Amino acid sequence: MRKKLQVFISSTYTDMLEERQAAVEAILSSGHIPAGMELFSAGNESQLEVIKRWIDESDIYLLILGGRYGTIEPTSGLSYIQIEYDYAAFKKKIPFFSVVINELALEEKTKKYGIQVIEHDNPEKYKNFRDIVTGKMCKFFDDVKDIKIAIHQTLSEYQLKYNLPGWVCGKDIQNAEEFIKQNSKLLTENSKLRKQIELINSKLSSETRLINGYTIEQIKNTLESFEVTIDKEIVEKSKDIKTNVLEVFVLSKDKFAVGVENSQRSGSYEIFLFYKIAPKLMMFGLLETVKVPGVQWQRIQTSKNGHVFLGQIEIEKIEEKSS
Repeated sequence: MRKKLQVFISSTYTDMLEERQAAVEAILSSGHIPAGMELFSAGNESQLEVIKRWIDESDIYLLILGGRYGTIEPTSGLSYIQIEYDYAAFKKKIPFFSVVINELALEEKTKKYGIQVIEHDNPEKYKNFRDIVTGKMCKFFDDVKDIKIAIHQTLSEYQLKYNLPGWVCGKDIQNAEEFIKQNSKLLTENSKLRKQIELINSKLSSETRLINGYTIEQIKNTLESFEVTIDKEIVEKSKDIKTNVLEVFVLSKDKFAVGVENSQRSGSYEIFLFYKIAPKLMMFGLLETVKVPGVQWQRIQTSKNGHVFLGQIEIEKIEEKSS
């Protein structure tokens, strides 16, 4: 859907009529919309607010700087073109560029049209403003042909560089509602596919990742095949619990993380974990013995590989819930 960009043209007026006309022609021939002071005259505060509103509604700001500084706004002491430039470039920070007359071209223009095309009242302010402008994004021109070339090149560049709102013809958005529905449907389908891909990648990871030469999937299946019975007295239940080593490992992961011991102070469930569960987990390197100096008992706790294995189990649980 092609967008037309609105370009606000700023310059002094009577001395730059030819240059402004060239800018308008270049913007129109590029398929965009020119906007500027041809629509009204600047000179008081209310009109300055109108100018700012036009800049707000524009996509790009263009300054054409000739040899004059322009009419001074009484409150700020700055010219209207400098106020416009500061507002667009520094306050609103919309994309902007400037075309500035070369000094030799200004001399030729003076010979042709007289001294009214150069600044006499505020030469120092003009020089300072010109220095500010030429220190930013700008191109120099000798004649109107250079202005047209600069505008064509810059508009093409800015269309690619910035995601500008622009204006769209009404007939181009007649089917916009249908496009929105289709786009929403595609986004939903894309989200589902992305989750499926993540789940597949997760499964592939568990099937291919090795711990001590075994895949995570092989270890899971083997631990699930080791059936165990937990005596009802150990867990203070009304009957024995039939389960498997994998389930016990996952449910008791916090105990294994800090270590289980076979000391006299260990409880019956901890002794059960130490003698019945730990040996089968150690077969795959999921637990390791920790030396405790000065004692006769032993401590067994989760190894680095054991944490990796448990982490994969938790990831798979979360993915199964979200799928």
